[in-house]
Amino acid sequence: MKKLTKLWIYFLLVITISFAILGYYGVEIYREAPPIPEKVVDNNGNTLFTKTDIQDGQRIWLSTGGQELGSIWGHGAYVAPDWNADWIHRESMFILNTWSNNDYQNNFENLNHEQQAVLQSRLQNEIRENTYNESNGIVTVSAVRLQAIQNNIAYYSSLFSDDPDFSVLREQYAMKENTLTGEEKLFQLNAFFFWTSWACITERPDADITYTNNWPPEKLIGNRPAGSLILWTGFSIIMLLLGIGVLAFYHAQNRKEEIDEAHLPEKDPLMGLSPTPSMKATLKYFWVVALLILAQVVFGIITAHYGVEGQSFFGIPLSEILPYTVTRTWHVQIALFWIATSWLATGLYIAPAVSGVEPKYQKLGVNFLFISLLLIVVGSLVGELLGIMQKFSLTANFWFGHQGLEYVDLGRFWQIYLFVGLILWLVLIVRAIKPAIKQNLADKNLLILFVIAAVAIALFYGAGLTWGQHTHLSIIEYFRWWVVHLWVEGFFEVFATVVIAFLFVRMKILNIQTATFAAIASATIFLTGGIIGTFHHLYFTGTPTAVLALGATFSALEVVPLIFMGYEAFHNYRVMKSTEWTINYKWPIYFFISVSFWNLIGAGVFGFMINPPIALYYMQGLNTTSVHAHTALFGVYGMLGIGLLLFVIKGLSKPEPWKEGFIKFSFWALNIGLILMAVISLLPVGLAQTIASVDVGMWYARSAEFHNQEYLDTFKWLRSIGDTVFALGSVTLTYFIFGLKFGWSYKKEA
Repeated sequence: MKKLTKLWIYFLLVITISFAILGYYGVEIYREAPPIPEKVVDNNGNTLFTKTDIQDGQRIWLSTGGQELGSIWGHGAYVAPDWNADWIHRESMFILNTWSNNDYQNNFENLNHEQQAVLQSRLQNEIRENTYNESNGIVTVSAVRLQAIQNNIAYYSSLFSDDPDFSVLREQYAMKENTLTGEEKLFQLNAFFFWTSWACITERPDADITYTNNWPPEKLIGNRPAGSLILWTGFSIIMLLLGIGVLAFYHAQNRKEEIDEAHLPEKDPLMGLSPTPSMKATLKYFWVVALLILAQVVFGIITAHYGVEGQSFFGIPLSEILPYTVTRTWHVQIALFWIATSWLATGLYIAPAVSGVEPKYQKLGVNFLFISLLLIVVGSLVGELLGIMQKFSLTANFWFGHQGLEYVDLGRFWQIYLFVGLILWLVLIVRAIKPAIKQNLADKNLLILFVIAAVAIALFYGAGLTWGQHTHLSIIEYFRWWVVHLWVEGFFEVFATVVIAFLFVRMKILNIQTATFAAIASATIFLTGGIIGTFHHLYFTGTPTAVLALGATFSALEVVPLIFMGYEAFHNYRVMKSTEWTINYKWPIYFFISVSFWNLIGAGVFGFMINPPIALYYMQGLNTTSVHAHTALFGVYGMLGIGLLLFVIKGLSKPEPWKEGFIKFSFWALNIGLILMAVISLLPVGLAQTIASVDVGMWYARSAEFHNQEYLDTFKWLRSIGDTVFALGSVTLTYFIFGLKFGWSYKKEA
């Protein structure tokens, strides 16, 4: 008991200290964020941009799809450019060509190395100097830089409108015609592009690094890795090795035989469980999950294909009604919707099953929440389409359309509705599980951890409500990753760990004390790196160096428990093989085993591949990020959602044995398809981009010139192999799930 008390103390200390650090440096990010100038003026005092232009430009950029159309500060989609890297290179080349023609009567690229070096040094002095005046909030630009900015304004205004000279480039960037209309909107978009790019190339006061820690890589202006990136990369690797050693010692010291095969029940204890009305009401959640999986895959295929054809789908001009920004938005949002729905429904099923109590009106609450979730899904997806098509004003778009922020694209109204729905879910969970906690039984500690995770899931989504229409982009990114990292990757992980422990305890395979200790220890170890590790997403978003140091250190610790996923996989395999009746849970457990595999490969290997500062400096916004995103989001959280779905449906369906053909094919097709998608397409493209980023610069790695090389087109087309296998797996999964309702997924008894 003392050991368990100590573990609880460690768990609470980790959460308290970690959030204190996260909060403190949130204030520092606010304090040291790149300033938004009141005005940008030329040497004569003529105003080029105002603060209002920049802030409205941010809203306009977000209304176009924002991070679903190219990226800013490396965060966003991968087909169109990173607008900062592109802007900086164009501005730099304009200035260099102007000077070279004035001084040497030739373009910069035709000069010898010595002449180029002289002009590059002059450019760095010109462009890296911080001319922001703190007293009046004015940034001053030189005459030649003013010309470069005006040249960029003309270029991006043509690209984002319907200039026929840019139609081919728009197709290569998968941009729809007239992404924006109106000179004022185009001008303000450019004001926002200028300011975010200014932050990338302007040195902080009393420092020799820019506001974005010298990101993006650009040799022309001296944007190279700072010494701090090298230092903290080395330190992160040391912390990884140290963490592996400590956790290996912990495993060796505390490893116990969790499965006592001699005392396993002869029959399935869950077979005697009589589902309550609210438990039965969760079944329709899983039918919707199955349909959403299909929808996500369809929009994923279309989105991937736009990366090759740009504005058409096998010659069909589909982008006229469903442009890339819409299909990519829906692909990501639907994934989050179905994964979250699967996990939430599992919680609604587990709570009454654990307590044995069906609270009054629980079924009504479950049904009301289901209808609300359907309204949120449909309403937000329609709003995102209308927003991208510019059918809303900027304010209406913020509330009902497309916020332009990856993973939290849905309008603020739908965010609030979802937050209220999560609070309702929490109430339903707590009222159902409260009687079990009051009984003070052996599983009380596990129940408390379950409730803590449920509270965190409900409340942490509220971080997405913290920013407004004019909030500084650095602050938006800080809180956006609270949602993406802490909500999805953090407390959902704890919740899932506890749910799986409950399932195995109720099957009387695991001892309650052992399962409780393991669950709390796992949550503590994971959150030790996971909470502060949020900072590894914020290296280059206008944050101080301390954020980089903390992010590098603790994101390395995030990887440590993933190294030991083999233990979990082997444990789950032993659970399946432990008795004759556990074979009936073969496929849910197989999906849990695949979660361990993808935790190691997708979250661990591919995650750490891009996490160290020096790696992410060159890789941020490349397809290496996409490799991690696909293999971690679907590989870990998606497979876990499917495993939980199958476990619950097993308890709600007929006791007859399942036909294995379709579910077996689905399992292997989903996993093999995901491997093929990552290894033969996304990874080679991402590594090729990384080489280009190191050798030339980020602007080139994301350019149409680079992406339209023949060998890269081949790799992109090869993705269709993995996509096809994966799609077949999703179709057969849906067919199997509905077959449990209509009968064709059961074996016929002789």
